[in-house]
Amino acid sequence: MRGETSLNSDRCAREKFAPALREANVQAGVVSSELFDFANLLDSNPRLERALTDPSRPAEDKKKLVDQLLEQSGALPLTRQILEDIAQRAWSKVDHIANAVEDIAVDATLYYADVKSVTATVAIELAMIHSAFLNMPQVRSRLSDTQVDAETRIAFLKQLLEGQRLNPLTVILAEHATRDLRNRRFLSTLSWLINQISSHMGEQVVTVVSAVPLTREQFSGIIAAYSAKLGKPVHINSVVDPKVLGGLRIQFGAEVHDNTVVAQLQQLRRKVGVGE
Repeated sequence: MRGETSLNSDRCAREKFAPALREANVQAGVVSSELFDFANLLDSNPRLERALTDPSRPAEDKKKLVDQLLEQSGALPLTRQILEDIAQRAWSKVDHIANAVEDIAVDATLYYADVKSVTATVAIELAMIHSAFLNMPQVRSRLSDTQVDAETRIAFLKQLLEGQRLNPLTVILAEHATRDLRNRRFLSTLSWLINQISSHMGEQVVTVVSAVPLTREQFSGIIAAYSAKLGKPVHINSVVDPKVLGGLRIQFGAEVHDNTVVAQLQQLRRKVGVGE
């Protein structure tokens, strides 16, 4: 959990730069990449994090340190402005500054997705990846394994996604979810990203996995039920997976309701002590 000071700093920075990111058009994609790179730099350099969050250090010194770090990088002026602003704010804990950089990097990615008109597509594809890996504990473990380097995890993810026609922004965010774990699990980061996109779009993405395509009546019923339950418009991402045998698995954000036949069989096996 982040402290109140960090939450306030994060919120204020995001609100301050939202208009600029919205107006940046395609350059928002460049800003997002540069911010993700800086977040990775912070995660790999605790000394730098301490220098940029030291409450006894003048804000102007922190701004100058950011400028020195970016001097040879060719970073866009907007990226520089964002990082200078974040460095001059107060943070409850040292590592919260990297979280804030990541938050605005995701915001920039979504504004770029808006320009490309693929925001909903990215949300749906991330939900599909989450759903596909939900019952694959060994896969999830490898994608969250801090004992191997990030590039090894990314290579494994690329192998898993090979042949899938995914939007490039979906791939970028999925790779980020395994590259920069920051004490999180891969699937929890995907859920967080899906929630961020839902908030950005002003609606909730609800992924429904079924053995056969949903009927029109089922589709309408789920929309009505979950719009009422969540108090906002919902977008249904329907995934057909014959392996679930029957029933429905419904996911929104980090919450999953699995009433599929295969899930019930697995639960029964656990109860009677039969190996899967």
